[in-house]
Amino acid sequence: MIGKSDPLDAKSRFGDAISVRFKKARNEGRIALMPFLMAGDPDLETSAEVLLELQESGADIIELGIPYSDPLADGPVIQAAAARALNAGTTPTRVFQMLADLRGRLDIPVILFTYSNPLLNRGMERFCDEAAEAGAAGLVVPDLPLEEAELLSPMASSRGLDLVLLVAPTTPKDRMVRISNSTKGFTYLVSVTGVTGERLSLEDRVQPLVKQLKQSCPTPVAVGFGISGPEQVRKVRSWGADGVIVGSALVKRISNAHPGCEVEQVGTFCKELRKAASDN
Repeated sequence: MIGKSDPLDAKSRFGDAISVRFKKARNEGRIALMPFLMAGDPDLETSAEVLLELQESGADIIELGIPYSDPLADGPVIQAAAARALNAGTTPTRVFQMLADLRGRLDIPVILFTYSNPLLNRGMERFCDEAAEAGAAGLVVPDLPLEEAELLSPMASSRGLDLVLLVAPTTPKDRMVRISNSTKGFTYLVSVTGVTGERLSLEDRVQPLVKQLKQSCPTPVAVGFGISGPEQVRKVRSWGADGVIVGSALVKRISNAHPGCEVEQVGTFCKELRKAASDN
């Protein structure tokens, strides 16, 4: 039933939480739904309410962006959201505190999305410590070179965090295998060449990549970038993916909502996406 998340024990809250959610979705005959939102847009109080609403409306996992001034992988919608969040005084410390304050109410896994510069400036070990203490289940660092990611992954794993790595349609096959064997939690398959943002259609060449990754990768495969609504969610599901990530379309609904209506808008959209992720 949407809105009643299964309680996670202390061990699965860290480390195993992501795989538990993918297994739950698979057992229910659907793909895992992973919305993205930018922490602090329009403010952290609203972000906390949105996180709880996403859980209530059927999200399996949430990707939570930490705002950064130079988000190279993000399109204009998420860039604008990051700028608004920074202007509102959002910092990594405040994001960690917001997440920690939701303990006991937010039971689904949260994956923190950040960039290598703030990660390295803060220090990898310190960042992982703070993320784990706040209750995060994983990390995504899209601009971190694979070689650096291979150093960060065991550091994160020792603290119960899955470091999720990205594969793009242009990734060479040998490097794709290396990435898919190094990622934890799931493999993040980027559906388009370029930055995040809504697309009217998805690239057909992604479908065989889903099959290829599922044959060679020990982790589930989730598709993100360019997912604009239920139709694209159904398409990703038809490709045989294990999960789908929806970012810009949801962030846009938050930015376009009348003040005070952000949570309602997010809940309605998330329920539509969850239905599409479950449709036969």
